[in-house]
Amino acid sequence: MTDTPFGRMITAMVTPMTDDGDLDLDGVQKLASYLADNGHDGLVVNGTTGESATTTDEENVETVRAVVEAVGDRVRVTAGVGTNDTRHSVAAAKALVAAGAHNALVVTPYYNKPPQAGIVEHVRAIAQAADVPVMLYDIPGRTGIPLASDTIKALAQIPQVKALKDAKADLYAASQLMTETDLLWYSGDDVLALPWLAIGAVGHVAVTGHVAGNQFRAMIEAVDRGDLASARAIHTALIPAMNAIMTVTQGAIMAKAALKQLGVINSDFCRLPLLPATDEQHDLLRAALAASGLS
Repeated sequence: MTDTPFGRMITAMVTPMTDDGDLDLDGVQKLASYLADNGHDGLVVNGTTGESATTTDEENVETVRAVVEAVGDRVRVTAGVGTNDTRHSVAAAKALVAAGAHNALVVTPYYNKPPQAGIVEHVRAIAQAADVPVMLYDIPGRTGIPLASDTIKALAQIPQVKALKDAKADLYAASQLMTETDLLWYSGDDVLALPWLAIGAVGHVAVTGHVAGNQFRAMIEAVDRGDLASARAIHTALIPAMNAIMTVTQGAIMAKAALKQLGVINSDFCRLPLLPATDEQHDLLRAALAASGLS
């Protein structure tokens, strides 16, 4: 697979916890190794799917350190460092890179809706503090504000900014930006991974990848070969699993449920305001994984 600082098949890892809600570092390492053994050359730690809204700075450092220790040089580890407080993000970036993260993921500041110029300076401060390759994360459905095309072009001029995880679903605008910048583009949406790859994305940052890493990797390789028929067949086969994990409730909830069903993690506990999957959701998920050939 084409080499990038981040990898090409990446999953935004859940953060395994005990039934009491404590960090399960043994579970973190087991999951990281499982993903490395099943199609991944990159992982995102401390992202939204990792419940970053409810983990502490100290827990984030412990998690990154545990993942890096587990996967060594087999997988590129990207740490989520973005918040809506630039000083907090700068401190997080320094701490998580010191803990061993190879790269940083910076989400658009959320809730306080900064001007686009403020976003540029926010990213610049974090990128300079981290001084590792940075992946932007554009997900206006969560942050409340999209990255404008001119903003993305300005951000691409920051030396450390190398990539963008796109969950905005504007494929045409992105295809123009791919020709106008040197950014590496990543699908940030499981259900659109194939279209993104088809128009030039270099990889995919997944949630369903927790249970379908080999399949998404095969999709990436098929697109590389120009074998769209095989890529479409993989996409079609994954539809039941993607529906169950991404559309029934919050993705972290169902990803943890799926990993528990497969015996990869011991508990599907999620910290409030998230809740573990219900029995009904587990049943739906179990049938979907079987339909996609993942159980």
